[in-house]
Amino acid sequence: MNLPRKHTLPLHQVRRYLEPGPVVLVSSSWQGRRDIMTMGWHTVMEFTPSLVGCVIASSNHSFELVRASGECVINLPTTALTEAVLGIGSTSGADIDKFDMHGLTAQPSRLVGAPSIRECHAQFECRLHDDSLVDKYNFFIWQVVAARVAATPAHPETLHYQGEGIFTLSGRVVDLSRPGLK
Repeated sequence: MNLPRKHTLPLHQVRRYLEPGPVVLVSSSWQGRRDIMTMGWHTVMEFTPSLVGCVIASSNHSFELVRASGECVINLPTTALTEAVLGIGSTSGADIDKFDMHGLTAQPSRLVGAPSIRECHAQFECRLHDDSLVDKYNFFIWQVVAARVAATPAHPETLHYQGEGIFTLSGRVVDLSRPGLK
């Protein structure tokens, strides 16, 4: 086996290799204000109940809305929404309505007050489960209380952020499942 030669990696680039999850759009609302933020870092923490952890910087306009409401929707865009994903991540919702600016439809959610984004492949409605790490690390732990996903495609093409403006696209699907495995 011919092993690749390795070089030293600057520590601020570690995320390129450890953030494999898809970029999501987090929608929120509080007292008549709404926002969308682009998020490249989140992690599944538990299956039942379904818990998802994420960092939302306190300087982000969405932080105030999710902190006050205790709710959000994690929306999964496909690569068809790449321009909107980039635009949302490059602007502040304190000054503009990102739904209107990017031509996205705010759809009422079933169980939370935050709107879902109709154009996204999936929506995961969340309520704050644990905020014990918010003050120290801006780390929120959400419980998914409702989920919707488009029937097709089964494996949508999604964006994966690697830092410094670099994205990869979800790759080909390799099915190694066997009967009886979950």
